[in-house]
Amino acid sequence: MTSWFSKLNPTPSFPPYTGPYKVGSTHVEIPVAELESPATSPAPKPDLSTVAFRVFYPCQQDSQQRGVRWIPSPQREYVGAYARFLGANNAFAHIFSVVPQLLYYISIPVHHNAEILEPTTNSKRWPVMFFSHGLGGSRNAYSHICGSLASHGIVVVAPDHRDGSAPISFVRTPGAPQKLKKVDYLRVPHQASTEVYEARDEQLRIRLWELGLIHDALLKIDTRVALSNIAEDQAHHNMLVQFSNKLDIHTPGSIAWTGHSFGAATMIQFTKSIFYRQDSTTPSTYRPLYVPSPNTPLTQQITSTSPLTLLDLWALPLQSPSTTWLKSQPMPCYTPGGPGGSTLLSILSEAFYKWSTNLQQTLSILSAPQKSDSSVLGAHIFYPTSSAHLSQSDFGTLFPWVTTKVFGVKEPQRVMKLNVRAILQLLRDAGVEVADTSAADMEVDGLGGEKTGVDKILLTTEGHAIRDWISLRSDDLKDVANGGKVEGGPLEAAVETEVLGEVARDKGSL
Repeated sequence: MTSWFSKLNPTPSFPPYTGPYKVGSTHVEIPVAELESPATSPAPKPDLSTVAFRVFYPCQQDSQQRGVRWIPSPQREYVGAYARFLGANNAFAHIFSVVPQLLYYISIPVHHNAEILEPTTNSKRWPVMFFSHGLGGSRNAYSHICGSLASHGIVVVAPDHRDGSAPISFVRTPGAPQKLKKVDYLRVPHQASTEVYEARDEQLRIRLWELGLIHDALLKIDTRVALSNIAEDQAHHNMLVQFSNKLDIHTPGSIAWTGHSFGAATMIQFTKSIFYRQDSTTPSTYRPLYVPSPNTPLTQQITSTSPLTLLDLWALPLQSPSTTWLKSQPMPCYTPGGPGGSTLLSILSEAFYKWSTNLQQTLSILSAPQKSDSSVLGAHIFYPTSSAHLSQSDFGTLFPWVTTKVFGVKEPQRVMKLNVRAILQLLRDAGVEVADTSAADMEVDGLGGEKTGVDKILLTTEGHAIRDWISLRSDDLKDVANGGKVEGGPLEAAVETEVLGEVARDKGSL
């Protein structure tokens, strides 16, 4: 009977996570004054008195706490901001403007403030991943991919970037947490120009500064240093203490770094800024966006073995003249003696695969140095067919009828599962302990949902081993890398609805 009524419920909902663990989640907002920035560079211009992030984690199997509202509080402000961000011609704007009440009740299927599960890994610590959102995103906008990874035994930290990339965000005031400072969306053109590069550089400065502070926060949390959590729903909870001595964040190279679109560009800039930190040998033309102090835990954390996953990398922010030298440096994994591209995963949507300019820039960024030994492995690069930019965010999962009708996406939930499977296998190959992928997710006939172990077939480059999952080998991309044109990509000047997908004005509306 409950199942029958759920089918009548018009409120969009998420499918259940498929890993073996239940998922807990908590919202964290910590005053900057209680943290130590690993950077020698000054704080960015905006007066940001806190850093905020959501944590997804494996929780006790008997957890019964309620879920988390997908639209954060204050909900009316967020819904209005999304409607403005999308614009009247976008397919999703119809949903946000006509049925906002339904959006208020969308719930992330996690257990709010649940007790963390004791780690089942050999190290007795859970592996940790940072996940950086793109334009139009937030700490909640990628909850399904973050929660899916957490259900396989990963603590996923999703920052709320206050750089003007979210439709709206709020900064609480330490000492007066009910007082909110609003950060509105910053509209920046998507065509390259000096002004555009300067604006994106400033946003990246904020993002990298936030990531450094959040890393420091995790170190303090794990070592049981008392921190104030002034997030709205944490006034009477002390959730941070339970994470002490349970996070695998001290071993160099142990943290995984993941991002979508602008978030993927953020993770490249962050890891390379630390790995190739400025010293006396760097050219004077290089104006770094982030300069970490030497011998800090963060500089020791980023190594050639650090796992890095890039979902629909948006390459324009990495083309800034200020950071040309950094862009010219190979990805850290290609350092002599490093693992090569075995720890580097790029998953494109078909839409971004067909965007020739961005694809050429992506290949240039991810390629092994030309002088590399022929035995050096290149990056894992894949795309699911009939997928859109929004397929890697919650919007593709929550609103499948929109993604199918407007963007031509087929099997949106399966596309999300393919992304999760690939990330999990990248981590396994990097020596990270994560739970098995189920036979159901691996689409193994006749085995039901029993465990099957590793999922190596997903990262193979031998033909197209998985249905609608295309491996991009260097031979496949030769023409594109040499400047060949690929037709049918999204408008290069219209990445405005990044997280939500391509603009719909050329495809009709609902």
